This record gives sequence, C-alpha cells and structure tokens, in this order.
Amino acid sequence: MFSGFSGQAMKAVRLAIMVLLALVFIGYIMIWVMKATNTYFLNWQPHIQAKADSRFFGEQGSYTLVHVFPILFIATLACAYLHLGKKSVNGGTGKVHSLFAWCKRPVLAKGPLGIVTGIELSLLGMFFALMVWSLYSYLQAMFAYAAPTAASLGFQVWEVKLEISALSLGLVGNVCLVFLFFPIARGSSVLQILGLTSEASIKYHIWLGHIAMTIFTAHGLCYIIFWGKTHQLSQMLKWDKHFISNVAGEIALLSGLIMWVTSLKRIRRKIFELFFYSHHLYIPFVVFYVFHVCFSRACIILPGFYLFMIDRYLRLLQSQQRIRLVSARILPCETVELNFSKNPGLHYAPRSTAFVNVPRISKVQWHPFTITTSSNMDPEKLSIVIKCEGNWSHKLYQMLSSPAPIDRLQVSFEGPYGPASTHFMRHDLLVMVSGGSGITPFISITREILFLANTTNGRTPRLLLVCAFKKSVDLTMLELLLPVTGTTFDISHLQLQIEAYVTREKLAQADPQKLLRTIWFKPDVSDVPVSAVLGPNSWLWLGAIISASFIIFLILITTLTRYYIYPIDHNTDMIYSLPARAALNLFFISISIVMAASAAFLWNKKQNAKEIKQIQNTDMPTPGMSPGLQSRHADRELESLPHQSLLQATRVHQGERPNLKKILLECKGDSVGVLVSGPRKMRQELAAICSSSLVDNLHFESISFSW
Repeated sequence: MFSGFSGQAMKAVRLAIMVLLALVFIGYIMIWVMKATNTYFLNWQPHIQAKADSRFFGEQGSYTLVHVFPILFIATLACAYLHLGKKSVNGGTGKVHSLFAWCKRPVLAKGPLGIVTGIELSLLGMFFALMVWSLYSYLQAMFAYAAPTAASLGFQVWEVKLEISALSLGLVGNVCLVFLFFPIARGSSVLQILGLTSEASIKYHIWLGHIAMTIFTAHGLCYIIFWGKTHQLSQMLKWDKHFISNVAGEIALLSGLIMWVTSLKRIRRKIFELFFYSHHLYIPFVVFYVFHVCFSRACIILPGFYLFMIDRYLRLLQSQQRIRLVSARILPCETVELNFSKNPGLHYAPRSTAFVNVPRISKVQWHPFTITTSSNMDPEKLSIVIKCEGNWSHKLYQMLSSPAPIDRLQVSFEGPYGPASTHFMRHDLLVMVSGGSGITPFISITREILFLANTTNGRTPRLLLVCAFKKSVDLTMLELLLPVTGTTFDISHLQLQIEAYVTREKLAQADPQKLLRTIWFKPDVSDVPVSAVLGPNSWLWLGAIISASFIIFLILITTLTRYYIYPIDHNTDMIYSLPARAALNLFFISISIVMAASAAFLWNKKQNAKEIKQIQNTDMPTPGMSPGLQSRHADRELESLPHQSLLQATRVHQGERPNLKKILLECKGDSVGVLVSGPRKMRQELAAICSSSLVDNLHFESISFSW
C-alpha cells in the first residue's frame, strides 16, 4: 500500500491527511467547549440522540459517535500518515521555522512542572481555560434551578448548591480522564504524529493525574458533606442498577487515591515496586468508574483507554518471546553493554528506547534503556547500555562480572519506542551535553550521523559532545561511540569534537584490575532476534488493529442490543441493569482487541520466521571466542584506526566542570541544536541559558528518564 506513490504525491497525501486530522480534532475540541452549555444540552444532544439511538445501539450510540469515533479515526489516519513518513525518515533537513522554534523554546526552567516549553505552557493554559469554562458553565446553568429544587425537597439553598458543585466537579474531572491515558501508550500513533516520545510524555500523564485526583477527591468530599448535612449518609452504600452507583464511584476513588499517594516522588523513587504494583489499580479504577457513571457516559473517556489497551496487549504479546542475546561487553566503569541479535527489517530512529526484563533477576521488573546502535549502521545488532545505578542493575553487573562463566541469559524485550524522524538533522551544529550515563542517547545519534555522512551527499550537522563524568574510569564509556567490532565507515567524514570533563579527579587514575572484557552467549533454538511486534509495516498494521477491533466491537454490541437488551427494556434503561450492560461492553472491547491484535501479531510472526532462521544460522561468536568465555582485552579496538581518530577528536579536562554558558555562547551557526541528557540541575541550567535573550539560534531539547 502506498508503495507506488512518487515523492511529491506522497507529500501531497500527507498534507491532505494532516489537514483532515486537524479539522476533525478542532471539531472534537469544539464539542467539549460546547458540552457545558445549554445549547449543547438542550438542543444538540437531543438531536444527536434522536439520530443515533436505535434498536442496535441504544443511548450509547450518540456518545460513541461524538466522543469515540473521532479520536479512533484520528489514531487510524495518523498511522497512514506515519507509514508514508517512513519513506522519507531522513528527510526534512531544512532550517527550523522561527515560529516553531519559539514554541519549543523553554519558558520555565525551574519549578514544580520542571522544564516547560512555550507550546506546552500554551496548551496547558488552554486546558485550564477549558476546565474553568466548563465548571463555570455547569454551575451557572444548574444554580438557576437551585432555589426551586431546594424548596421542593425541603433542603437549604446552599445545600443544593453544594450538591450541584459536587456534580459539576465530577463532570469537569472527566476532561482530565479523556487525555489521561494518551501519554502512556508507548507505541501510540497520536503521540508520534505530535512529535512526542513515550518517555517525554510521561510528565503530561503526571500532570493530568494530579489534576484529576484533586478534582475527583473534591467531588467525593462535597457529596459526603452534602449527605451528612441532609442526613443521607446511607447514600454511600447505594448501588443502583438503573442510575448512578455510589459504591462503584467510591471504589474507583479509593483506587485512584492509592495510586495518587504511591506515585508521589519520594515514595515512587524510594519504594518503586510499591508504586509499580499499586499502579495496576488503574484496572479497578476504570472498571468501577464505568459502573459508576454507566457505559454510555463513560464513552467520553473511552478513546484514550481503548488505544492504551491495544498498546498494552501488543506489549504483552511481544514480551512473551525470549530474545537472542549475543554478547555482553563489561566496561571498567561498572557499565554493561548488552548486544542482541536484530531482524534486519527492524528500523528505528536514534534515541529510541527499549524495555528489558531479565527473569533470572526478577520476573516482574521491566527497565527502560536507550538503544545505542543505529539500525542503518548495525542492521543485525541492537545494543543497550546499563550503568550500575540501582539494585537491579547491580545484580546484573555482578552476575556478568563474576568469575563463573554464564552460558546463556534469558531476556525479554519490549520496543523499540522512539521519535518518528531524525529532526536533529536540520541543525548546522548539534551540541550534545551529557552527565554520566546520560551519554547513551547520543551514541546512537553519533552512529546515525556517521552513517549518513558516509552514504549520502546531503549535509550533516557538526557535532560537539560535552560529557561530564565523576571519575576517570568513566571515560571508557566513550568507547561505546563506535561499534564493538569497529567500523568500515570513514570517521573523518564525521565533524566531531568531544569535550570530556572528569569532575572529581584532578589526575587520571586507572585500575589495572578492571579491564574491558566480553562474554559470548550460547545460542538457543527458542531465542529469536529483536523484531517489530507488527513487522516492517507496523503503522499500517496498528491502524488495521484499531479499525478492525472497533468494527468487531460494534458488531458484537449491536447484536447484543438488538436481540437481547432491546426486547427487554426498549432503550428505557429502566429494566436491564446498567452495570451488567457496562460489564458486557468492557468484555466485548477486550475480546475485540484480543482478536484483532492477536491475528496481526501471529501473521507478522509467521512472515518473520524465515529471516529469523537465517539470522540464527549466521549470528555466531567471532572465531576464537567460545560461548561463555570472558576474555580480558578482548575488545580493545581503541588501537584501530577509527578509534585513533576518535581519540584525536577528544579533549579531557581533569578536575573541572563544564562552563555550559560559555560553551553555548561560543557556538556558531544559524541553527544550533542543544540536546541535554543528565542530572536535573544540568538540564535546568541549559534550559535557562537557551531561554535567555542572550542567544536566538539555540534550539533546546531535554532528554530525561527520571520522573
């Protein structure tokens, strides 16, 4: 599909898709703007329900049409857009537009929100404006009936207004839930089309989670106070089969509160497993939320959760495979490079990440790591670098560096996940600033640009790598800039300058007991190379899964409604239980996703079988290296010509810290990309420099894995 398109035709199709997506999204947002008004409630909604309600859909037909279909349509069409973009993934080397650059410039460098760009601040402001507008509109519309309602029920006016406020807060909290699950779908086409990566989007999930739980907590407290003042505390035990279920709402709120408390920074970082396990309460949170409001009204938050469920199930399918681990390279700085066999058809952009599980250490712990290889330079190998900075990584390092040789290590893999394009190619100069293990994202960028400099006639940016390490032994991480077996590419084509700073040692110190060495692992017939979970045309397959699963769900639910529910209650919602209907809808959604995703996964798994066999036959250890053997000095390629060139490009500063402001102000070029990966203070310092009025050619981007 799309294979016969010329370059110009492909650009025209992509532009048409983007315009259509923008129009649909604007229409969707307008629905939310109008949703809190009497115009929508008294005119639009009855009209839509009259058109959509039938013997096949019931009340949920209108909610599905207005709230679910637009987002799934956007996600599906975005898959086609991204698939077309893969044809020119290394394109787009033009200058950065000044308006776009301003939007991405940091506006806030410090504070509770972290580093915030202009576009993020603008979108956050619009989001708050939508919530304030919605709350104001709901209160204004319903307060008009507060006095008559109080008189008819025998309550005081303020008590009725308190109940109305509680209801309005719940309705406004739905706005947060609509977007809550989008940032955590790692392979989401919606994130990719916005130029976002999963790790960069986590902060949006955190923001939305805090806002949502604050609003829903206030929603619950207002109702409890109202029931207490009006002597109706028995309402807390009410599970109504045909209206709002209070017990279900309380269970959902309790699940949310547990997730909220355990996600606080101190608990999350010190007791990560408590945070990890408690966050699985999102399942009862969503289920009982649906029981609380009924499935029809829960459709407003369904699209994000629906896309997350597809992503989560695909990750589950991929994680069941055991990946072929070829070798492990152990560096003297207590760092391990794991080298996996890779399907040549798997392509990913630099800075991509992967989640890795080692059952021998823990069957449930998954940890994200940056992929350091370039899929162009290393078509049959994928590597990650793991620095000893936690209990899990220390156990792995001790296991691999122990005197007893290891023949095989079982590893499970999820990913890769990363940006859709190499946008950094637009710059004249690329300044990469790292602290410690933060250098890993820049290894894949360096290798990718080295490949492009040797294979294309296009312009490649000059590279300045500023890396800070605590000790001299950490300088060995620079050896990872080039592949373990050296490279046939001419490194002189790479305009690279490395400024390495050792901050805690004034004199270079070497430990003769710590030498670089490699472990080769025995192959196993059950192991497979790393492959894309949906094959080389993964975006097309994802679009097919989204659309096919939704069609299957519609077929199942219309059949159930027409031939079972409608004959019982005739769309009155007064006979057939709403929680039972909600449970059936959730079950059908799960079945639909499992059917569509499993079929796509199994089809691509069969298509990859031949390539996998070929790789397993050829991917063997180098001569003289027995599997499991640890060999000192096995990979000292620094004496080779490419590494000699790398040494010549490196200048080491002992006992110094980099003067980042001076370095950036001296950078010349119309467009200078500044990428930073390291400690929070380093990222904040660079963000402050790039946001100042001293420079206008710096384009800042932060890479962070600590949230």
